[in-house]
Amino acid sequence: MSRFKRGGKADSLAGFKSEKTETSVPFGLLKAARKSGQLNLSGRGLTEVPQNVYRLNVDTPEEAHQDVSFGASDRWWEQTDLTKLLLSSNQLTVLSDDIRLLPGLTTLDLHDNQLSSLPSGLGELEQLQQLRLSHNKLSLFPVEVCSLKNLRSLTLQKNLLETLPEELGQLDNLTELDLSNNLLKSLPSSLGRLVSLQKLDLSQNLLTSLPDSLAQLASLKLLDCNNNQLVGVPTSLSEMLNLEQLFLRHNKLRLLPQLPATKLKELYLGNNQIEELEAEQLASLAAISLLELRDNKIKTLPDEITLLSTLTRLDLTNNDISTLPASLSLLPNLKMLLLEGNPLRGIRRDLLTKGTNELLKYLRGRIKEPEKVDEVPTAMTLPSQARVNLHNIKTLRTLEYSEKQADNIPDEVFDAAAGEAVTTVNLSKNQLTALPSRLMELQSSLSELNLGFNRLTCCSPEICNLQQLTHLDLRNNQLSDLPSELMNLTRLRSIILNYNRFKSFPDVLYQIVSLETVLLGNNQVGGVDPRRLMQLVNLSTLDLSNNDVLNIPPELGLCTNLRCLTLDGNPFRNPRAAIIAKGTDALLEYLRDRIPT
Repeated sequence: MSRFKRGGKADSLAGFKSEKTETSVPFGLLKAARKSGQLNLSGRGLTEVPQNVYRLNVDTPEEAHQDVSFGASDRWWEQTDLTKLLLSSNQLTVLSDDIRLLPGLTTLDLHDNQLSSLPSGLGELEQLQQLRLSHNKLSLFPVEVCSLKNLRSLTLQKNLLETLPEELGQLDNLTELDLSNNLLKSLPSSLGRLVSLQKLDLSQNLLTSLPDSLAQLASLKLLDCNNNQLVGVPTSLSEMLNLEQLFLRHNKLRLLPQLPATKLKELYLGNNQIEELEAEQLASLAAISLLELRDNKIKTLPDEITLLSTLTRLDLTNNDISTLPASLSLLPNLKMLLLEGNPLRGIRRDLLTKGTNELLKYLRGRIKEPEKVDEVPTAMTLPSQARVNLHNIKTLRTLEYSEKQADNIPDEVFDAAAGEAVTTVNLSKNQLTALPSRLMELQSSLSELNLGFNRLTCCSPEICNLQQLTHLDLRNNQLSDLPSELMNLTRLRSIILNYNRFKSFPDVLYQIVSLETVLLGNNQVGGVDPRRLMQLVNLSTLDLSNNDVLNIPPELGLCTNLRCLTLDGNPFRNPRAAIIAKGTDALLEYLRDRIPT
């Protein structure tokens, strides 16, 4: 009887432990974790972390009680401390204080769970360098985190944070901090003590102002304040000597910030309420390469725009600009000028569709482009004649090989860009019939691609590998369709398809919800599906001019996100030209009034 009790008791406990280990964490996974120091339990539907995970480096492993001899690979006493624990995409509602039993952790991933609080034991993980807490239900910033002196990366986006503690400033080794998509209304002054911080994401919050102490972030390279309620930016931000990228889209700014930051290269100010560009503010942008001012209320461009001598891209889409100053053509490095959605007068529309170079030449008073016979490459072109601008590659991250009339891009061009984080590639005005395969070498950084004015008859599905693309220019080719794989370009914001051979609105474009601008003018498009178009919630500019549209469906008026809808040059009878001339808002209202009830 005693033997039965003893056996029953032992078997019951062993059975309980075995069942929990097998269903939650396979024995082999724990064994491998002791050797590698890494344990991945992501996406396993866990509601709590099994106890044997916390005690992985504390308890003697099960195999020590079972095996009588060990090979070189099974020496459990030589186990490695757990340094990386991945628990993302589970259903965790609580994390045990026993997390302190894993003092060797350098990476802890808890994103995409249901956590509303964190244990105090978390603060004892002195070796922790990366902590991911995004997509949880944290309403209070976990103060325990502030004692993690070695922390380098902290991600807290998509939580319910309303305030931040002053203790946050203790994390003086932090290089990356993501607080986006929370409910923050203000920031503590101690944020300025994060002297090692290089990337700070404050987007999608409720901030109305930024503290002056941010100016102390001397190492910061990227500051994202998109989608807040900022009405101004402190001039002290100019003291951030290493700031290169500043995102201020979707705020309530009325003036261009005065930011004489010596290294600021990219400034994004789209979707604000800016009405005027003042000379003093423009003059402060001494190193600017990209200036985005789309979807504002700018009416004129001052002649002082010429002060932006380093500017390569200027986005003025959807403003109220009626005239362009001739001085705009004097910007020596301007490669991309976006003007769609402005009530421009005195400039032919066909000139605007021909691209930046043609427009700047027009502004310089030159009607015809001078012949460049000596620049046309031949079969005998030597590598040294490729004229690859290494300065643009290294400083502007731009690779340009345009206006060469080449039917292929020499390897020397791509060799010159090897190892560089190229963001812009311009291969326009050549004789290309296919997408250059070596473009894929730039897929990790390439965001803007210009293949306009070539001889492309199809767009290779390989283009879907360029997943960082935000702007794609395919104008003046021979395209009649786009590959379905294009839907994988989830960051794509604008696509230019003017002067091709499309007979219908490309089906795949309905599936790219990030699109803000679609230009399909001068094709043979017969119509558009307004119900599917409404799914493109970010689409603000649609150009269908000079196509074969016979009927304009009234439901198109429900696409109220459109700020610029161009339909000139189509054979439909209604709406009449007088209605279209009143502008997009009046046209959409006219269409809505004709929806059958």
